Amino acid sequence: MRKNRSKREHKEKKSEGRKPHNILTYVEELKADVAAFFEINHELSFRTQDVHDHFGVEDKKLRHLFNEIIHELHEAQRLERLPDGTFKLAAGKAVADGLTGRVDHVNKNFAFVSVEGQDDDVYVESDNLRGALDSDTVRVQVFSDGRARGQRLEGRVTEVLERGRTHVVGTVEIWPKYALVQPDHRKLYEPIHVRLDQLGKAQERDKVIVKIVQWPTKTRQAEGEVTEVLGQAGDNNAEMHAILAEYGLPYHFPPEVEKEALDIADAIPEKEAQKRRDFRSITTFTIDPADAKDFDDALSVRFLEKGNVEVGVHIADVAHYVQPGSELEKEAYRRATSVYLVDRTVPMLPEKLSNNLCSLRPNEDRLAFSAVFELTPKGKILNEWFGRTIIHSDRRFSYEEAQEVLDSGTGDFPEELTLLNQIAKTLRTERFQRGAINFETTEVRFRLDENGKPLGIYTKERKDAHKLIEEFMLLANKRVAEYVYSLSKGKNKNTMVYRVHESPDLERLQTFASFVAKLGYKIEVEDEKQIAQTMNHMLDEVEGKPEQNLIESLAVRTMAKARYSVEDLGHFGLAFRRYSHFTSPIRRYPDVLAHRLLQHYLDGGESVPAEPYEDASKHSSERERLAAEAERASIKYKQIEYMGTMPPDREFEGIITGVTDFGLFVEITETASEGLVRMNDLGDDYYELDKENYRLLGQRTKKVYTFGDKVQVRVKDTNLARRSMDLYLAGDPSATQRTRRVQAGKSAKSRAVVPRGGAKKGRTSRSSKR
Repeated sequence: MRKNRSKREHKEKKSEGRKPHNILTYVEELKADVAAFFEINHELSFRTQDVHDHFGVEDKKLRHLFNEIIHELHEAQRLERLPDGTFKLAAGKAVADGLTGRVDHVNKNFAFVSVEGQDDDVYVESDNLRGALDSDTVRVQVFSDGRARGQRLEGRVTEVLERGRTHVVGTVEIWPKYALVQPDHRKLYEPIHVRLDQLGKAQERDKVIVKIVQWPTKTRQAEGEVTEVLGQAGDNNAEMHAILAEYGLPYHFPPEVEKEALDIADAIPEKEAQKRRDFRSITTFTIDPADAKDFDDALSVRFLEKGNVEVGVHIADVAHYVQPGSELEKEAYRRATSVYLVDRTVPMLPEKLSNNLCSLRPNEDRLAFSAVFELTPKGKILNEWFGRTIIHSDRRFSYEEAQEVLDSGTGDFPEELTLLNQIAKTLRTERFQRGAINFETTEVRFRLDENGKPLGIYTKERKDAHKLIEEFMLLANKRVAEYVYSLSKGKNKNTMVYRVHESPDLERLQTFASFVAKLGYKIEVEDEKQIAQTMNHMLDEVEGKPEQNLIESLAVRTMAKARYSVEDLGHFGLAFRRYSHFTSPIRRYPDVLAHRLLQHYLDGGESVPAEPYEDASKHSSERERLAAEAERASIKYKQIEYMGTMPPDREFEGIITGVTDFGLFVEITETASEGLVRMNDLGDDYYELDKENYRLLGQRTKKVYTFGDKVQVRVKDTNLARRSMDLYLAGDPSATQRTRRVQAGKSAKSRAVVPRGGAKKGRTSRSSKR
């Protein structure tokens, strides 16, 4: 039986960065394509005419070339000729499984499939995705490997193994006989078809969650049914819920979880208090953001003889309330982290716990798990103790209030705060001397009205009060990890959930060093001992300059991502040999596990099996990634919403943060908002991409736009549905008329606007992201 699969017109591919074809290269690629055709259809046989038809070959000379290629493959024993004159893949030559990877649909016209353990992604044209969507796990067949010639790996999807998402968030468009849901996610390019009887109560321009019931093919759209209506597009609550749903993050608790939380007694039993070390008479306070509702850490200070001081780092004892096997435990595991959007916190635990029983509120007794240190005024640890405590906070400071005490020397607890600040500065200096890197990305904050509309954008400055708290949280996290390790018996070390951060990939670091060198900065990458020192020097140099946010964001992205693991790999960015997360169990599930493990070993327990904790670590790392992406999406949404209110002729200073063959990405310095100046809006010349030097070159004027250049821009268009913004270069003669269409959910052609880093918000600058 003969079958000709997936007819297509064969064409020579012209792509970014590819060298010009010569006849040898062209024939090699045709041969690879023909071989791949037989590999994919390895159970079938084909006439030469079938192969011509598949590749759309009509030219007589080209047919002859294809015939020669088929015979060469036969002579090379890659194909066998059957008695009826047809050809099929020779026995034992099939690539049975191909490669398995995850789809990154970066552009409407193509995607990359990233294969674990392989440096080179596989380029796949959208026509060859076989219905796969962004984030799907697929099997991909490589049919062109041009790496030896400085070209890329190309292939086609042969099977979708696992869907990355089953539900999609989008905006409804209702037509007479059907409806469409235009996806919010910028890497989903086609609408989802919905029958009118599957709309539920959704109305025109509602934000909805749609379940995919029929996956797309090459010729058919995906089909779905609306499972939840979030509200009208443009409404703040609807948009924030849509962002959570887009990343698979819940925004309400199941009834059984809420009930279990509400059933917990408010009062602390005296029997429980008597089991614990009592810190209620010792000066204790919290320092948190002004708008914080959950206070998961407190500091106690007791002055000792000889000028030494006892500092207690007290952490909410979440593990006391969240027991293994409970509904609260299952939900905490599922969420794994709290999510911090622009206008709200979506907690890991129900309010009864997160804002009440586990919140170290002032003037109330609270159960804690504590790390207590006897320190010299220079921060040397003389003694340490770990265990469960009961505390009573005397004061709730905001960062601003604590900073006022440090600046003025007056107010509540000035002596305690001053000494803590002195010790924190010493710890910080020592950390940098050991090789820690001073990563401090810009925190974007918004002034919002009662309806969540942005009235202004500002960046938050970190002062000594923030750094004071951070250093003592880092100290506790580090010492807990070291202490659990020290309790190990014999060669088998105690299982522990660590926060690990591996050394940066040398190639990525060299690329980053090459980039900043073009901006006048230097990083030493050959000697690992010099990386941190020169990186910190560069970050100090860039502070206060327009390119600061750009370079800091790129520096963070150059490094390996911190994650959770039972492997004792250390933390490169902090220069700690081993490090855990212990200090935020209200909002991080791995911290709950760290508390349980620490108590188990304090009780004399043997090391526990590592596999369940490694599984939980991987899950928590993935949930943390999704939460961070949702946070960035909410910031981006509010930035675009705010920029859409700007006067038509207002100019902004910006810096070029990306150069591509379709335009320039520019970050507006004042609001840390990024937009795109499209190539067709650079109307004064024809520009070409010089990829090696991160710049666009004007062919006639010789004008150059380079990564890091300062420019003046005006807003051309804002698209809330895609969280994207188009810009004009100010003074461009081609931009004499400005058009702005604020589309808060209106259908628009998809734009591939790729975010360049992301600003952090709220508490994320604390040890939560370390």
